[in-house]
Amino acid sequence: MTVAAVVIGRNEGARLIACLTSLAGTVARLVYVDSGSTDESVAEAHKLGAEVVELDTRLPFTAARARNAGLTVLDGDTRLRFVQFVDGDCEMRPGWIATAEGFLSDHPKVAVVSGRLRERYPQATIWNRLADEEWAVAPGEVKSCGGIAMMRLDALNEVGGFNPDMIAGEEPELCVRLRGAGWGVWRLEAEMSWHDAAMTRFSQWWQRCRRAGFTYAEGVAMHGGRPERHNVEKLRRTLFWGLGLPATVTLGALITPWAAMLGLLWPAQILRLRGRGLRWSSAAFLMLAKFAETQGVLTWVWRQIRRRPAQLIEYK
Repeated sequence: MTVAAVVIGRNEGARLIACLTSLAGTVARLVYVDSGSTDESVAEAHKLGAEVVELDTRLPFTAARARNAGLTVLDGDTRLRFVQFVDGDCEMRPGWIATAEGFLSDHPKVAVVSGRLRERYPQATIWNRLADEEWAVAPGEVKSCGGIAMMRLDALNEVGGFNPDMIAGEEPELCVRLRGAGWGVWRLEAEMSWHDAAMTRFSQWWQRCRRAGFTYAEGVAMHGGRPERHNVEKLRRTLFWGLGLPATVTLGALITPWAAMLGLLWPAQILRLRGRGLRWSSAAFLMLAKFAETQGVLTWVWRQIRRRPAQLIEYK
């Protein structure tokens, strides 16, 4: 085997056990990086034969920092060529490791490969279903991946791994640097993993969208220039629907009541999204998400003004 797995998590309980069990026997080394769990995660990982790394709790936790810590454990192991990154709330699908390893072996200029990620309980709540729909991305060469992906160790070492200061969006940012170095990023049709978002409240979904907006702003600040234009279009859409249009309607109404008619652009956009095949509820929440994303953008701006370090925006 030429593949190792790095699993990151905190207080995932039974989900972590399922995650580690799904990887047993499929990788050469299994590393679990724990970010301050207060449950039995560390003990269970030891029982399942994982190499366990416990992050220093005096430093801020980020997924990027945890993944880099896992990579450090693998340094110097000449058997390894690839690493599968997994979040502790995911369960790998049978056959994925071999499929991804084979693809990377056959495509030496590809650094990252991912497959179909599915929500385990999409019908449990509308929030879970929205996440599952978000992950339905067409296969082929893509610009970025999510947190569940297999990567080439040589490529990761070349660009310096993940940016540990990012509270989210570290995978697309890494992919920007990888593509800039001449590497490719691919998504396959193959089933890769189950994910258990466990979102049962509106507030969880809102926080998840808010975090996305934060990463849009940060991504533009880091790589928004040409030729990459990273997250520029996402940020534009967010600010138009979540800030620009509301401000125009509100200020315009002070001049003429007809300005309120501009508010019809929101239902018109929902109709447009519905016409593209989305459910009514999905289209409506996609528009509502722009307000949460805008809040995330403003959070990033405020922290830049105050010169305060970013803090995790967690939804569970």
